[in-house]
Amino acid sequence: MPNIEGPAPPRSGHESPEFGQAVSVRTSPHPHRVAVLVYDGVKLLDVAGPAEVFAEANRCGADYQIVLLSPTGAGVASSIGIKISVDGDAGSEPAPDTFLVAGGDIYPRTAIARDLVEATGTLATRSARVGSIRVEPDSIYVRDGTTYTSAGVSAGIDLALALVEEDHGPDLTRDVARRLVVYLQRAGGQSQFSAPLQGPPPRTPALRRIVDLVTADPAGKHSLAELAGHLNVSPRHLTRLFRTELSTTPAQYVELVRFDMAKALLDQGHNATQAASLAGFPSYESLRRVFVRELSMSPAACQRRFGTAHRADAG
Repeated sequence: MPNIEGPAPPRSGHESPEFGQAVSVRTSPHPHRVAVLVYDGVKLLDVAGPAEVFAEANRCGADYQIVLLSPTGAGVASSIGIKISVDGDAGSEPAPDTFLVAGGDIYPRTAIARDLVEATGTLATRSARVGSIRVEPDSIYVRDGTTYTSAGVSAGIDLALALVEEDHGPDLTRDVARRLVVYLQRAGGQSQFSAPLQGPPPRTPALRRIVDLVTADPAGKHSLAELAGHLNVSPRHLTRLFRTELSTTPAQYVELVRFDMAKALLDQGHNATQAASLAGFPSYESLRRVFVRELSMSPAACQRRFGTAHRADAG
C-alpha cells in the first residue's frame, strides 16, 4: 500500500481490480473535513454513495464538512456523462481529515498517487508506488494500519459506514444505515458477493417473487412444498426453475440467504446460537456446517476475524 506520513497519521487508500476508494485520517476534532477527489470518468455512485453517508451522519448529529476536489480545480464529467462541479483543486487544498479517492476505470495509477499526496498538502510519501498495492479481489474493504482500500461502487458505502462508526460509534451508524436503507453491516474482509447478488435477477417473474420472499424473511418457513405453494406450481417445477436460472436448488438458495443473514448477525454482536436461531437455521450445528463449507471456519472464528470490533487488516 502507499506509505503516507505527515503531521497526523493518514487514514487513506483506494484500490480494487476495477478501482476503489481511498480514505485518509482525522487531523482536527471539529468539523471533520472530508475531501473527495474526482476526475473525468469517475463513477458517480463512488462519489455520491460515501458522500451521502457522511451527509446523513450530519443529520444524525455528526459534524462532517464535505468538499469535492479535482486535480486541476475544473469540473469533471462522470463515467455516465453527468457533470460534477468541484470546490477546488487537489494540489492547493489544505490537508483534509478524511480523503476519498473515488472509483473509476481509467484514471492512471501513478496520477492517483501524485494527486493523493498533493491533495493532503503537508503529507509526504516514503514509497508511493501504486503498483505495490496488494489487491484482495473478494473483500469489500481491507484495512492496513491507517490505510483503507475498498472495492468499487456500493462497497464504498460500506467503507464510509465503517469510518463513521469509528468516529461516532455503532448507534449513530445504525441510524445512518437505517435512514439510507442499506445493509448494516458487511464486515470488510467478508466476500463482497452476497448470495442473492451473485448473478442477475431471475428472468421469470414467478421465480423473482420467490427470491424476494426468501430474502425479505430468511428465517421464515421456506420448505420446497411451501415455496411451490406460493406459486401454485409443483415442487418439481419450482426446482427446475431454480436450476435453470440460478444454478442451484430452492433449499440451497434458502440456506445461502440464511448464511448471509447469520454473518450479518455475528458482525452485529450476536453469538452463534442466537445467529443460528434468528437466521432460520434449525440448530447451531447446521449453521456451523454451512460456515465450514463456505468459509472453512466456524461461526465463532468468523466472528473473531470479521466482527465489527476486529475489521480485517491487510497485515
